[in-house]
Amino acid sequence: MRVADFLAAADRLPVADLSTLVGSGGLVVVAPHPDDESLGCGGLMAEARAQGRPVRLVVVSDGCGSHTHSKLYPPERLRSLREAETLEAVALLGLGPSDVRFLRLPDAHVPSAGPQAEAAAEAVAEAARDCGAGAVFVTWRHDPHCDHRASAEIARLARPRLGAARLYEYPVWGWTLPPETDVGSAPEGFRLDVSAHRAAKTRAVHAHASQTTDLIADDPTGFRLEPAMIERLCGPFERFVTV
Repeated sequence: MRVADFLAAADRLPVADLSTLVGSGGLVVVAPHPDDESLGCGGLMAEARAQGRPVRLVVVSDGCGSHTHSKLYPPERLRSLREAETLEAVALLGLGPSDVRFLRLPDAHVPSAGPQAEAAAEAVAEAARDCGAGAVFVTWRHDPHCDHRASAEIARLARPRLGAARLYEYPVWGWTLPPETDVGSAPEGFRLDVSAHRAAKTRAVHAHASQTTDLIADDPTGFRLEPAMIERLCGPFERFVTV
């Protein structure tokens, strides 16, 4: 199936409530980079916390690849900044610092196999056990970023350790793929109505100021989320594809 048709079909997935998605437990969000959690699952996390459900966030990479030429923000300072932004963002969605684990794997070089990937998979499984997760959410396996695909592989490595927890994937960068790209069969899954949490989600995205503003002004090649991308992902629904 062409990616353009796949994503259009994802926009037509049936709308479900959180109980249908997750069952009765908590949930785990796996984010390849600091900010993916807010872009892809901000409404999901806010809805879960509004219902009193436990949520755990596992951030896979250190995020140091967004501004590789900045002298003001060398890697360790950039990592600290992006982790602080993440904690600020998820606080707006109802999570506390103890709900977040940073794995600090190298940005743009997250492994999809081997000892580090297995350790990351165990971290996801630990988070699931810690919150009695009914579901784990990770980036879409076809997202056009190597860390997003690797994170999907890590979640699949974790799957035998997740018990009855369901596994879903959420597209973040899929809309940037060439429309003719073949991504396999039609999507199955659900959309979640997050309209009640759009304002909080948008604030959470913008809490990642290093990615949404000129905060890091000394690297003209640095990454910046485009307003159209933020608007696309901060609509009234989030999409979750069943694995």
